[in-house]
Amino acid sequence: VLSSSSSNDDSHGPPSVMESIVKLNFIDPSGARRQVPGFIGKTIYDTCEMHGIDLGPASCGATLEEVRSDTWTEPLYGEGPTSGFDHVLITGNGVETAKPITWMEERSLGDYWDDDEIFPESRLATQVFLTEEMDGMTVYVPDRLVDDMA
Repeated sequence: VLSSSSSNDDSHGPPSVMESIVKLNFIDPSGARRQVPGFIGKTIYDTCEMHGIDLGPASCGATLEEVRSDTWTEPLYGEGPTSGFDHVLITGNGVETAKPITWMEERSLGDYWDDDEIFPESRLATQVFLTEEMDGMTVYVPDRLVDDMA
């Protein structure tokens, strides 16, 4: 029996896709702001592709290693990030829930960007997987590197 009364307790309803979505705030080099939804478990890069935000070529290599505990880091023998084109700066909600930056990610950033363009908030968009806590996080997109030279 359906009731017309409204309940503030949503815990009894069926699962919703909205439980798997966070909102990210993107700021481009001109200062223009745009809020877009992203799926928990996908990368910032995946979210940008889904919404037409150009980050350049993806630096997609298989995972290099996975930290399993304080005393064990499992080598996965992936190649890690392969370029630094997809540089972003992340700040705000949930930043601390992102996996720590790896030495390969730091190296890729350093290979493609000058020291004065890399900040503590710098990450590669392909290396940051969205978590529930990142709802409302701000992602700054710096000026792009030239990646289409022929």
